[in-house]
Amino acid sequence: MIVVCGEALIDMIHNGDGTQRAAPGGGPFNTARALARLGVPTAFLGRLSNDRFGRELADLLVSDGASLGLASVGAEATTIAVADVDSDGLAEYEFLVQGTSAPNLTEEMLPARLGPEVDAIVLGTLGMVLEPMAFTLLDLVRREGPGRLVMLDPNVRVGLVPEAEYRTRLHEAIAMSTIVKASDADLAWLYPDLSYQRAADRLIAEGARLVVVTLGAEGAYGVHRGLRVAVGAVPVDVVDTIGAGDAFGAALLAWLHDHGAIRPDLSLEEDELKAALHFACRAAAITCGRAGADPPWRWEMTADD
Repeated sequence: MIVVCGEALIDMIHNGDGTQRAAPGGGPFNTARALARLGVPTAFLGRLSNDRFGRELADLLVSDGASLGLASVGAEATTIAVADVDSDGLAEYEFLVQGTSAPNLTEEMLPARLGPEVDAIVLGTLGMVLEPMAFTLLDLVRREGPGRLVMLDPNVRVGLVPEAEYRTRLHEAIAMSTIVKASDADLAWLYPDLSYQRAADRLIAEGARLVVVTLGAEGAYGVHRGLRVAVGAVPVDVVDTIGAGDAFGAALLAWLHDHGAIRPDLSLEEDELKAALHFACRAAAITCGRAGADPPWRWEMTADD
């Protein structure tokens, strides 16, 4: 089982006519849904509200096949992200977090131990930003990460906490991670003086065994042991990019799961890494081809095979 840790929230997306629509979101929430849709045993570990939006988020996770056995529920209002989508389908976010559910994940809400069925832990996005959730999840990985695959998706969100504190937190998480999946924009923030290729090498030096860089319409780039692998994107008419990176990361993990490679001592050959990246790019393309964070189902990934 893969445990995905962090926030579930509602994206308020501006329509072209000045109205807004509410859509379920949050990087870990999207990742958990995508993994479950791809047939991977998945549990969501995060704080949900018992309000209408929170119940909707919980129902979607369950209907897609994810377990809520590690989640907690409280009376706080659901966290909101206001998304502005530009003409190219790219989204920018403003977060309304004060007193809301997602940040309020405390250590007391965690299980005493994760069971032996848990092979991997996934974290990132606001889970590395908002407090006390960020402290809680770092403590979880310190305690439960050894002996398991850990994947970090920084999905950098600046302006919510002091930058130096945020960088320190991310670098601690990187050092404990088996896989770091990051966009080229994430790496430009983490290592402003380095190309994404050199930044990926730096992440390997910091402790990651596999670094995967998403490059939008240019595809993806992976570094693992002595391997340097680039793959092209799958062509798609983009509706928006919301949730595409989350679907990419979930599909990468799903490929590893399907091939018995969910291990802390991850080791792939070049053809395996290339196949995993192609699979992940396909999931991202399907997600970009429809509105909101609507990740693919397993049958959609093989429909044209």
